[in-house]
Amino acid sequence: MRHLIIASLLAALPWTVSAAPTWQTISSEPGKRIEIDRTSLKRDGNTVQAQGRIVLEKELTDAKSGAGYRVIEAITRYDCNTRNANTIKRIFKKNETEVIREEDIKGTDLPVRTGTLDDKVLREVCRPPKESPVELAKKANEAAGELKAANEALLKKEMAKAEKPAAIKASDAPAKEAEHSAIPSIRPNLKAAMESTKEAAPAPTPAPAKEAAPAKMAAPAKAATVVVHSTPAPTPKTRKPAKSEGYMLELTHTQAAVQHAHIHWAYDGAGAPENWSNLDPKNKVCAIGERQSPIDIKDGIKVDLEPIKFKYQPSTFRIIDNGHTVQVEVGEGSISLTGKTYELVQFHFHRPSEEKVNGQRFDMVVHLVHKSDDGQLAVVAVLLERGTENPFIQTLWNNMPLEKNMPVAPPTATVDLNSLLPATRNYYTYMGSLTTPPCSEGVLWLVMKQPVQVSQDQINIFSRLYKNNARPVQPSGGRLIKEGR
Repeated sequence: MRHLIIASLLAALPWTVSAAPTWQTISSEPGKRIEIDRTSLKRDGNTVQAQGRIVLEKELTDAKSGAGYRVIEAITRYDCNTRNANTIKRIFKKNETEVIREEDIKGTDLPVRTGTLDDKVLREVCRPPKESPVELAKKANEAAGELKAANEALLKKEMAKAEKPAAIKASDAPAKEAEHSAIPSIRPNLKAAMESTKEAAPAPTPAPAKEAAPAKMAAPAKAATVVVHSTPAPTPKTRKPAKSEGYMLELTHTQAAVQHAHIHWAYDGAGAPENWSNLDPKNKVCAIGERQSPIDIKDGIKVDLEPIKFKYQPSTFRIIDNGHTVQVEVGEGSISLTGKTYELVQFHFHRPSEEKVNGQRFDMVVHLVHKSDDGQLAVVAVLLERGTENPFIQTLWNNMPLEKNMPVAPPTATVDLNSLLPATRNYYTYMGSLTTPPCSEGVLWLVMKQPVQVSQDQINIFSRLYKNNARPVQPSGGRLIKEGR
């Protein structure tokens, strides 16, 4: 009996070991270590889902639970083509094993800046998987065996036809006389069979979306993709109509999105803000969210707010007109607040200002988007009003791209974000959302109280591209707004 128990434990041991995470260090910096779990990698075309974690030397306090944590695990989806990342789940742990809190995140795809920790993880997970020589030889042998079997089967079939021709009806004889006047040649048919075998064999690389989608009709998750993004294909005759659950039900639920599939979100027309939630199911928060941005900032409580620690420095930049705004990426930059550091991702412009202050809009606003290691976004808003020419803005306008979606990275021009900030760094703060689809919530907003001047000519230049790219103000919903005094 004792031997049987030991044998059963040994049999279970390999499964237990293989299921455990295999953490690999990607980056080690003072105060923190970045790791990924190799066993968690899931590839789907150009998208890779991976579980990573940050191991901190010093314990931080979780704002929601009040407990201390040193490990943050996150499940993130990386797009290797567009270099975007989207974190979908986060786990806070006191140590390697003790979980403090878990949260599912309805975030958005954000660009990964070169040189950041996210960039190091993306490069690692997007590296093409390597196959050992044994695996490659095995696949080659399997393919050769399949081809040989197909050739032998076809050869037997053609030899049988040669020995005993098929009976021909009298009415078909004139039409078939030339076809059966001699023994059919085997060689051409073998060639055709080999070609058909190649067509039927699985392709070594993923097929384009329009070809792959019809083959996955049975998966409910792909139903919307088939209808929205692919050319409708005829249903195979052997497939029975779907029942009330699953694929067909998914089509019914996404009917609104299907009707608007060809419409891209915008600030007017059919893609206007009031329709964002109907354009894509991912945008539903734009309509049902309770902490949406922008808002009319008023009736805030005046308190002594902690100063924002800006860590910007002169840098080269990359500027692009992405079809919604003019967006800029610079080198290293960050802000620190309440013991947390947020790395600068990008900044962009709106006209007029999206946020109001006591009912007043400003001529423009620039939003500086930052992201912390635990995935939270913090947006610094600098209000722009008509006045004297702004040298910082002029440098950007001098290098404005001639075409949309064609970035420009001038080799010698530099900008210093410190020169964009107002002299007085007092601010308003509240919790809100992204002001563009998918309108994800949980964004910390920091709106500078003192506006910065730009010239009328500089405003006119942006207006030629975007006369109005501001989302209307959203209900404040009784949110707490703090105002530095």
